[in-house]
Amino acid sequence: MNICGFEVGVDQPFFLMAGPCVVESEQLAIDTASALCEITQQLQIPFIYKSSFDKANRTSHTSFRGLGFDKALAILEKVKKLCKVPIVTDVHEDTPLAEVAAVVDVLQTPAFLCRQTNFIQRVAEQGLPVNIKKGQFLAPWDMQHVVAKARSTGNDNIMVCERGVSFGYNHLITDMKSLVIMRDTGCPVVFDATHSVQLPGGQGDKSGGLREFVPHLARAAMAVGIAGLFMETHPDPDKALSDGPNSWPLAKMAELLTMLKNIDTVVKSKP
Repeated sequence: MNICGFEVGVDQPFFLMAGPCVVESEQLAIDTASALCEITQQLQIPFIYKSSFDKANRTSHTSFRGLGFDKALAILEKVKKLCKVPIVTDVHEDTPLAEVAAVVDVLQTPAFLCRQTNFIQRVAEQGLPVNIKKGQFLAPWDMQHVVAKARSTGNDNIMVCERGVSFGYNHLITDMKSLVIMRDTGCPVVFDATHSVQLPGGQGDKSGGLREFVPHLARAAMAVGIAGLFMETHPDPDKALSDGPNSWPLAKMAELLTMLKNIDTVVKSKP
């Protein structure tokens, strides 16, 4: 599969989708995208910048969702032009999909909406690559049905993403076997290293997270063998307006990615 000009697959070097959870400001978006572009260019890691123009799936209705559709989408468009980087963003059931698809390069569907047939098909119908996050309630083998819905539109550029499964209250557990099982969908498998350490609703009116475990899970996923890695990162995660507790510090991205690239190279090297 080819997305954004590079080949993806379990036999190809991993690609990265990373950025702040949500568009907080134009300057933050440009700064983080520029920093990530520099890091990934040095490491020769294919890169897609990630940030959401709207975070509809917040714990509380009073939580920060974004700057508004028009303003946030315009910022993503500016980042794309200035930094010359492809963009991935989340879409929701009420998103004007055609407007978003005209700006970004990859669409991402939230985990909680993976079973919504009409939604999945409308997103796939936009003709862009789609990263479908597996629901926290879904078995990995059941993603074949979600993929079938997306592919029924004629769009074969579909990726599947693991982000943990609900375990008791406010906890997620990642079953590394799912990264292998989901290969049976015939889609590139992406691992979401930061949402996998999220504690949904763990801080009462907002989610918590255990970001110290991000490197451990990311290393494990690389060792299993994945096509792509998804990570949310922020210059100051403790001050991030969304998903700060599970975001990885931007200043530590280069060190982590260097280690992950080394693991990926070993795992995918031919005997």
